[in-house]
Amino acid sequence: MVNSTSSIPRKDAGDSEATGETPEAALQHLQRVHRPVLLAYVRQLVKGDAHWAEDVVQETMVRAWKNPDARMADGRWSRGWLCTVARRIVIDNIRAAAARPAEAPDELMPEVAAAEIDLAARLDDREVRAAIAVLPERLRTVLVEIFYQERTVAEAAEVLDVPAGTVKSRTFYALRALRGALDERGYTRHDRD
Repeated sequence: MVNSTSSIPRKDAGDSEATGETPEAALQHLQRVHRPVLLAYVRQLVKGDAHWAEDVVQETMVRAWKNPDARMADGRWSRGWLCTVARRIVIDNIRAAAARPAEAPDELMPEVAAAEIDLAARLDDREVRAAIAVLPERLRTVLVEIFYQERTVAEAAEVLDVPAGTVKSRTFYALRALRGALDERGYTRHDRD
């Protein structure tokens, strides 16, 4: 961009030759004279949010300090430049917030997490039940007794009227067949990668 005052040499914002003052004095002047006015302006832009306004003013001051265009040809800080930059920072913050998904309040997070876990568990359960349904009956019944009825090997052996060793071997083969049935259905557990 071509500056219409390009014939007037611009000095860096921290250059003491521009105003005859030290960099510390220039920064103190920026803070003392322009900060209160800029803070009031930004508070109006952000509808009274004091923390947001402070952040915007701080960012504006940092940019002013780093940018030679923040000062006029005579070395004084440009309030118009400061206000323009602050307004653009607010606009950028609003646009960035609009691009992000809405944040849930912290007090709702356990409920949201629990609902997601419950939904995942129900989906997992539905997939597993559908896969179990296609297994041969001798394998399906042993899985139902061990995992859904929560019986011990001895209890399952008694209910199924088979030896405990048979319950163990059928459980092993049933789980292997179940894994194959789930793979055929295209199901992969979330924690298995």
